[in-house]
Amino acid sequence: GQPVEVKSKEVLVTTIATQEFKHYIDVQGVVDAESQAAIQPQMPGVITKIYVNEGQNVSKGQILGEVDNSVMTAQLNALQPQLTMAMDVFNRQKRLWDQKIGSELQFLQAKTTKEALEKQVAAIQEQINLTKLIAPISGVIDHIGAKIGQYSAPGMPDPAFRIINNSKMKVKAEFAEGYASTVKNGDETELYFPDINERISGKTSYVAKFINPLTRTFTVESAIQGEGSKYRPNMVAVLKVVDYKNPTAVVLPINSLLSSGNETYVYVVAKENNKEVAKKRVVTSGKTYDGWAEITSGLQPGDRVVTTGQFEIVEGSAVNIK
Repeated sequence: GQPVEVKSKEVLVTTIATQEFKHYIDVQGVVDAESQAAIQPQMPGVITKIYVNEGQNVSKGQILGEVDNSVMTAQLNALQPQLTMAMDVFNRQKRLWDQKIGSELQFLQAKTTKEALEKQVAAIQEQINLTKLIAPISGVIDHIGAKIGQYSAPGMPDPAFRIINNSKMKVKAEFAEGYASTVKNGDETELYFPDINERISGKTSYVAKFINPLTRTFTVESAIQGEGSKYRPNMVAVLKVVDYKNPTAVVLPINSLLSSGNETYVYVVAKENNKEVAKKRVVTSGKTYDGWAEITSGLQPGDRVVTTGQFEIVEGSAVNIK
């Protein structure tokens, strides 16, 4: 009997080296603006002027629109000539009084009249200012609820204007209450935006203490660092929070693990009589994420683990490493 030449099996191996392993909790959320403002008139009335369009950039303090102030403007216009005249009389009386001509009484009367009119004008001016709708923050006009000729008042459900500041955006998601003890403020996050296929890393910037009794969830937010212009409010985003991290982990693709009964094992390649042979090695796996498993025992750095071709071999098979 001739010895049978065993054809060695072709395999691919991965040489074990420690690397960082992170496990994430993934929850779908949405992009939200960090600062937004709903603007209502401070004084009820009919909208008479709208100075901006949707999508326009505005700066803080800019006038966006006006509520009817025709009555006050008419009052102001009626007072203006009276005030001009009172100023004249006052200035004349003052000159005379300074030269010690004329009576003190006339001077004081002129002063009182002028000051009373100034106060009236200032009060009406103040009222007119309240009819202007002013931007409290800089940003983009996202919505205009105001329509010319329509009545608008403080506290109405549809704001007259809404401004969103896109320079600061965040991702907001609702996490199941089971994670309440795991997710903390400042935890590492990865934000994934499927629409634009982009991933960025960050940290949780807000973790709610309150658990919503209806949904049994709590809110987690992560601020988007850097340029915010490519993210839009309500864009879908996956908020991934790191709930476990091992900086020196042994990791393997999950599909390179084999199991029989309740035992998990891999094949490692060892040199025997100048031949490469497969040896079965029992391992324990820890957490798994995204196709990778953390191996907590059974393997050492430098071990060569069969990661392709592992189903074709058995203990002691001769292998040829591709």
